[in-house]
Amino acid sequence: MFLFESIPWYSALMWLVVLGGLIFVNELARLNKWIALTLFLFLPIVLTVAVWPTTAGEGSSTGTWFHWVKVYSALAGCLGFMALRYVKGWSDNKYLLMFPPVILAINIMEAVIRDFQVSGLNGMIDGVMMIGGPWNIMNGIAGILNIITISGWMGIVISKDKHKDMLWPDQLWFWIIAYDLWNFAYVYNCVSDHSFYAGAALLISCTIPAFFMKKGAWLQHRAHTLAIWMMFTMSFPMFVGDSMFAVQSSHSETALWVVSSISLIANIAVFVYHIYKITKHKRNPLKVEVYTDLAAYKAIAEGHQ
Repeated sequence: MFLFESIPWYSALMWLVVLGGLIFVNELARLNKWIALTLFLFLPIVLTVAVWPTTAGEGSSTGTWFHWVKVYSALAGCLGFMALRYVKGWSDNKYLLMFPPVILAINIMEAVIRDFQVSGLNGMIDGVMMIGGPWNIMNGIAGILNIITISGWMGIVISKDKHKDMLWPDQLWFWIIAYDLWNFAYVYNCVSDHSFYAGAALLISCTIPAFFMKKGAWLQHRAHTLAIWMMFTMSFPMFVGDSMFAVQSSHSETALWVVSSISLIANIAVFVYHIYKITKHKRNPLKVEVYTDLAAYKAIAEGHQ
């Protein structure tokens, strides 16, 4: 196959199980703050003390600085978003509303730095096959463009229903797709043998809820599913690399070129559209929302009651 080696039926079935499991646990976390606190505060404390020093130690495929930083930054996002959702008055504070874009930008930049770092690596490193090259630089640039096109955080609102979701009306489908393409390329470039699950299944697990279950809450879905997945893989690193369900990358340079090219093209397109909307309507993306005239924006902004 082009992206991966052969995908046996039981790996395809497990992919669906992982996808469904991530969506299900995300829905559990949306039910109330106590379930979310158990998942994103109490459980990680136990894992940090009793599990990860052994399973994610030096030499393991999840023992790199990136995995440790990523799990705690994802958890910080979950807890920070919970504070905005449940602490009275926080969602009305314009300075606290800067937390979602900042933590999102930090998470993207962590991956951009890793992409640039991997561009100079080749061979088996920390249990992962690295094939560095220009594709890493291309995708790193795509990630920077993805950060630049983050906009409209001052319009973040909390839904009035029982879930109290954090809704971001200005974060629309085209930016989400560009992010997904960039992030898949990042995982394929830097942790290629994990990308069947950590790339495709993980990204789709937050995109499905954002498009079909609770529109406007993509960042909340993303933080939840990413934290859940990182906690799982740091606890069971063999699953994606050496279990019977593991699916290996094809390690094709052509595939690396293609996924990074698609990522870069998509993010250039969103960047160009972003600049067009800013200049046409004379909107300052640091002070006002950019896409208020679009139907997709209005559907989220008007439907949060």
